Amino acid sequence: MSSLSRLLRPRARRVDVLVAALLALLGFALAVQVRSTQSDGLLTSARQEDLVQILDELNNRSDRLRQEVASLSATKQRLTTGSGASTAALAEARRRTQLLGVLAGTVAATGPGVLVRITDPKTQVSASVLLDALEELRNAGAEAVQLEGTASDGRVTAVRVVAQTALVDDRAGIVVDGVSLAAPYRFTVVGDPSTLAGAMAIPGGVEDAVRQQGGAAEVIRSQRVRVGALRPLTPPRYARPE
Repeated sequence: MSSLSRLLRPRARRVDVLVAALLALLGFALAVQVRSTQSDGLLTSARQEDLVQILDELNNRSDRLRQEVASLSATKQRLTTGSGASTAALAEARRRTQLLGVLAGTVAATGPGVLVRITDPKTQVSASVLLDALEELRNAGAEAVQLEGTASDGRVTAVRVVAQTALVDDRAGIVVDGVSLAAPYRFTVVGDPSTLAGAMAIPGGVEDAVRQQGGAAEVIRSQRVRVGALRPLTPPRYARPE
């Protein structure tokens, strides 16, 4: 009897291992099937209108990507091949030079925008208020800005506002990049008129701040404004084109 039990015991162990392996394999297959069914269920349970919208979005995205690829391929072909490659490269360089000139303040700019006129009869509007107005305009998408005021000689003077422009308080008003200006001030801004005007009218914003200091702010929307003040182009002392 003992010899018979010794013979059966190893077989029972091998069967247990085989059964356990089969059960594990079956459990893995069931888990994969359930996960696949759940993933497909996101679309199978969607409404027909949702499926149509998803398909339209995929088609539109595909069309936009194809158009972008075609445009980039055409630009590459113009710049690298054919007899007009030099002309196309020159035209692209000039276009980029104009855009960079607008950002640097060395080129005049026109387009839709707003005129922001700030009066200050009590000489209480500080440079910080005007700086807040400038920051609000920039955040609203201003692409070109100039600030006008009355200079010490009584003439209306405009200063082109760029990234490094500094506004400092002065006894007569403010100093903008070394130019002393007195009220009334006027920002001439190129950008989306509705967005720029909305940024000035935010409750507790620029218009309220000017009013609290005894002044008034008026915003005029226009389909064409001109930022004509230019920054002097200072040649570099050490840098040379490579």
